[in-house]
Amino acid sequence: MKVRISTRTPFDRAINILIRGTNWIGDAVMTLPAVHAIRNTFPEARIAILAKPWVAEIFNLCPDVDEVIVFQSPGIHSGIAGKLRLAKELKARKFDVAILLQNAIEAAIITWLAGIPVRAGYNSDGRGLLLTHSVQRTEAVRRVHQIQYYLEMVKSLGCLSAEADVHLHPGNEYDNLSEKILSEHGIGREGLIVGLAPGAAYGPAKRWLPERFAAVSDRLIEDISAQVILFGSNEDRKIVDLVQQHANHRFINLAGKTNLKEAIAAISRCSLFISNDSGLMHIAGALNIPTVAIFGSTNPVTTSPVGDRSVVIYKGASCSPCLKDTCPTDFKCMEMISVEEVCETARGLLTQ
Repeated sequence: MKVRISTRTPFDRAINILIRGTNWIGDAVMTLPAVHAIRNTFPEARIAILAKPWVAEIFNLCPDVDEVIVFQSPGIHSGIAGKLRLAKELKARKFDVAILLQNAIEAAIITWLAGIPVRAGYNSDGRGLLLTHSVQRTEAVRRVHQIQYYLEMVKSLGCLSAEADVHLHPGNEYDNLSEKILSEHGIGREGLIVGLAPGAAYGPAKRWLPERFAAVSDRLIEDISAQVILFGSNEDRKIVDLVQQHANHRFINLAGKTNLKEAIAAISRCSLFISNDSGLMHIAGALNIPTVAIFGSTNPVTTSPVGDRSVVIYKGASCSPCLKDTCPTDFKCMEMISVEEVCETARGLLTQ
């Protein structure tokens, strides 16, 4: 890839770096190798990440980051006045480099208003003229896994290479939190816990059928005495309720009842995680929880979960990956995935 270099402020003198993080949980997980590459390149620099509240906890777990600055929108950073306020706050911190992992023009505008002399990132969303170091976002780089997509950007900026592996390592604080959450629902440290994430933020085309999630869970309860926990956001509560309605057994429902930190803590205690292509899927993979990832409308080549114990189930229907939020035809990509296949994959992971 080509990179347009400005000689205004050399990268090798960076001592105070701002990284604009991505806005989605899964994307945030997949940027961590790029963050590590930046840290490898600038071991003595102070590195801060600007992130939305709902992904901030991902970066709080990242040892390569010195500080997480919360972009409070909605909140005090909403609207034009809020963006100006944020730019003023960033300007006061005297960053010398901004690396924009987020693709939006807003990131470039804010860092330009903040007077950060070096602003680097992909030339997406018409923001090339606002960047001092502009990386071409080629068709080829759009086709690789998102981890490599972000790594390629920072490598084009001169950063040292980094491994593509992603591992989240919650500490004792998370152990104590998971103990509290699970004990409140009568779950001790013994036995198998299966986490289920039947939702997906982008739309229904990414969601496997709720009655099949229910059937898989029933079988795991009956066959291996698993305890099933339903995970999701407030927006996922309707689909999570549908899973419970179709089930013969009662599950523990945490959908909409945990913040991201609590969800990470609870997922870390799971023996197995079954999920659509979602942010929680990426968290489970990064925690190295055995994960069954169900793909339909989206592309596992670019967004499959990380982790050594993740298995993708994807049928590759003629119309997939369509990347649409709602299926316009027969939902064949998900209909082709059977309860039996998911159960068999889950049992295989549990015996490894």
